[in-house]
Amino acid sequence: MIEYRNLRVALLGAGSVGAQVARLLLEHADELAARSGAGLELVGIAVRDLDAERDVELPKELFTTDAEALILGADIVIELMGGLEPARSYILKALESGADVITANKALLATHGPELFELAEQVGAQLYYEAAVGGAIPIIRPLRDSLAGDRVDRILGIVNGTTNYILDSMHSTGASFEQALAVATELGYAEADPTADIEGYDAAQKAAILASLAFHTRVAVGDVHREGITSITAEQIAAATKAGYVIKLLAICERITDAAGDEGVSVRVHPALVPEDHPLAAVHGANNAVFLHSLAAGDLMFYGAGAGGVQTASAVLGDVVSAARRHVVGGPGVAESAHADLAVLPIEQVHTRYQITLTVEDQPGVLAAIATEFSRHGVSVEAVEQSIQSHTAVQLTEVEPAGGHDEDAATATLVVVTHRAQEADLAATVAALEATPVVRSVASVLRVEGL
Repeated sequence: MIEYRNLRVALLGAGSVGAQVARLLLEHADELAARSGAGLELVGIAVRDLDAERDVELPKELFTTDAEALILGADIVIELMGGLEPARSYILKALESGADVITANKALLATHGPELFELAEQVGAQLYYEAAVGGAIPIIRPLRDSLAGDRVDRILGIVNGTTNYILDSMHSTGASFEQALAVATELGYAEADPTADIEGYDAAQKAAILASLAFHTRVAVGDVHREGITSITAEQIAAATKAGYVIKLLAICERITDAAGDEGVSVRVHPALVPEDHPLAAVHGANNAVFLHSLAAGDLMFYGAGAGGVQTASAVLGDVVSAARRHVVGGPGVAESAHADLAVLPIEQVHTRYQITLTVEDQPGVLAAIATEFSRHGVSVEAVEQSIQSHTAVQLTEVEPAGGHDEDAATATLVVVTHRAQEADLAATVAALEATPVVRSVASVLRVEGL
């Protein structure tokens, strides 16, 4: 029997996620109350346009354009408007009023998270954001609570469903990037303007949130190295498949050491080659997955729908129940953990493996010239494959007679795989190769992750 008073819930936004949250709050009120220990009363839904079409039929009397009045009368505020403003101002007002806040706003958290968490701590409120990363996947709470006593060393995440759908489609059908993007747009996986997804901005925001939690260090979205997938070609996908890899857009958060031996963190988003036997290689369609390694727990993987109205609403409602239970039990909110305060190091200090594809002149001495540049910059080569008419595999350690430069010479493709090397050394090697007369072009450079 529930004896605690009803908790007043205000909802800001009624888009695809907000409408589903409202529906579930109304339809499952009794069940949610039993789980929470208090009734959850949806007292209003703040929207910009009262007459806009909704995904779900909801009582019209719940809608209002007066978000501020709604906030000031609520115990729990759910912000699902998106964007930086007025969402930031509304959340600040809600926290100042003593309300707990639930948000799925990754852009806001990645940009203004420290300000919001600091205010929540000052007033004893709680800011919940499980739905901000990975949609329905429970990853925020495991990082914040379940692994709080462990040491997380590395996270590899597929955290954007649109780019995963595009790359997976290119892999399975042989489509070009443009063709796969067109299909993703037609199916609703990609927005009319897909820039935030395909250029890696969305994944970078999520990476900043994950790294901040995992390493107890405040990481801003501006600290994240970002590359998108627009330059990935069908030929690269086919070459990756032949070599036993798949290409994924990864959010990578890891502890590394700088040149002085001091520990820091690297946070980056970019396309990467993933071995086909790695669990992340089997993440298909628009699904998301987060693979992490910690000192005690070892390897863990969280997998599921990374987007979708009802799926994301599941994560939001989990936070609603947690907030309600806190009201019933009492006590201050859980403060942001940022005690480590590790330096966020530039990508130039990262060590990983690389695959470099070169178009070169098909003449004697090419391999020796290329080997010299790798050696000169301290990058060790694991293997190289030379693709000419016979598709012969050769070893980079072969020494061939030097030959002169010939503008009309036939070309060949060399695919070089390195051992672990520092990003700065690899970048210097690539620059030197581009200036080498026998190299027509550096066709692509992909990092190899997950080994």
